[in-house]
Amino acid sequence: MSALTGTGSLVRLALRRDRVLLPVWILIFAATAASSASATVGLYPTIESRVRAAETINATPSLVALYGLIYDPTSLGAVAMLKLGGIVAALVAVLAVLTVVRHTRGEEEAGRLELLGATVVSRYAALTAALLVAFGASLVIGVLTAAGLISAGLPTAGSVAFGLAWAGVGIAFAAVAAVSAQLTQSARSATALSIVVLGFVYLLRAIGDTAGAHGPRWLSWLSPVGWGQQIRPYAGERWWVLLLLAGFAAVLAAGAFGLVARRDLGAGLLPDRPGPASAAAGLRSPFALAWRLHRGAVLGWTAGFTVLGAVLGNIASSVGNLLDSPQAREMVLRLGGEKGLTDAFLAAELGIVGVIASVFGVQAAMRLRAEETASHAEMVLATSVGRFRWAFSHLTVALFGTAALLVGAGLGAGLAHGAQLGDLGQVGPVLLGALVQLPATWVVAAIVVALFGLAPRLIVGGWAALVAFLLIGEFGPLLRLDQWVMDLSPFAHLPKIPGAQFSAAPILWLTVTAAALIAAGLVGLRHRDIG
Repeated sequence: MSALTGTGSLVRLALRRDRVLLPVWILIFAATAASSASATVGLYPTIESRVRAAETINATPSLVALYGLIYDPTSLGAVAMLKLGGIVAALVAVLAVLTVVRHTRGEEEAGRLELLGATVVSRYAALTAALLVAFGASLVIGVLTAAGLISAGLPTAGSVAFGLAWAGVGIAFAAVAAVSAQLTQSARSATALSIVVLGFVYLLRAIGDTAGAHGPRWLSWLSPVGWGQQIRPYAGERWWVLLLLAGFAAVLAAGAFGLVARRDLGAGLLPDRPGPASAAAGLRSPFALAWRLHRGAVLGWTAGFTVLGAVLGNIASSVGNLLDSPQAREMVLRLGGEKGLTDAFLAAELGIVGVIASVFGVQAAMRLRAEETASHAEMVLATSVGRFRWAFSHLTVALFGTAALLVGAGLGAGLAHGAQLGDLGQVGPVLLGALVQLPATWVVAAIVVALFGLAPRLIVGGWAALVAFLLIGEFGPLLRLDQWVMDLSPFAHLPKIPGAQFSAAPILWLTVTAAALIAAGLVGLRHRDIG
């Protein structure tokens, strides 16, 4: 038996399992790029309009940190595709991470890989198959994206470079996920570690791009996301940067294969710390156990959101400079808010913070399914603990943990913004702007709970719903989507605070919707088998 025996069969199995998920997301990414290009081209009909917009964006640290730099102010493609170059490339990376973890550590954790390993399947086949599927999906996204951009009227060379940049970032993070799957002992930990790496390198790119002439601009060259943007589509393409992404992926993939041979099936290379023989008195309830399982994530995410809020609050004081550019003003006002450019910026960024907070809510709610598939739930339910009580313990952490994240972001942004203006009265409106995001984040978590109770095999639909809401919010106004499409996102119904008048009606309806979805999920859990 060779080192890759059974790889072809596992590739076919993975494609069969993902026959709906992968094609849908590939088409979503490609269609988003093509539609965004078609809608944006008409906004900058002249070189002068493109130069003014590019100069304003490049002079605004917040927009550069979020989206990246425009390297050729005269290029229509460089200006039109700014928003997609960094953020959507990161989403392609997330898809690659989820694909690799699902077919490696996820299969191993569920015990299916052990069954497959008892047949004529080599030790390296599962990892090879997962990487081939993730690499192939990334390349298909790149090819279809390039074709869509060319059909929208953008230059061929730049469109091909843009598609390859997305594909390269996806391939790089598929390799990151391959290594994470060897280090950790659960699919949840492997995904979390990969996403932390993605967030870290995105931050490196943001710091490098916003640095001054004498600052640490070299940090952008430490980030695979930065490499994707340094290919510079539509701005004098640098094809050689693709070699950095390919080399990075090759080195990490080789490392992952080396690590496979150094660990036992079901084990991770990062050692688990053994706990005491008996639980402490404070750990003898379902909620205490749930808090113990989630507390590291809650505390870490809350600290990160507080820092993020402080950064946004500091940036907000300089947004007034955008008033000199009508194009930039229109861009920011499109994102949210009704009065005052600074309020519009804060409302828009807090909206993005709300979407990011939903990531934690989805992850925490999905812990229910992870506990079930690992047979941990069965051991808890074998005691006097009922299904509702067990589910509510994790659900409480998911809902109130998300609230803690938004409070941290709101306080950080409000205190920083108020300190910049010398007016701490800004803390209240900014904190309220963060908290109004809470019902929408609860709806996203409630979708996961409903799927967990009614159709547990489709629970990954929670991630699909979140990404769909993100794409609608980011590109819906730009693409001029019908209002009913915009209304599909719970975040579209929230008042844009600070700047707009507070309205309790959408908050109430979103809360009721979340409660109804949770109730449906709990009823479904009561009437189905565990495991």
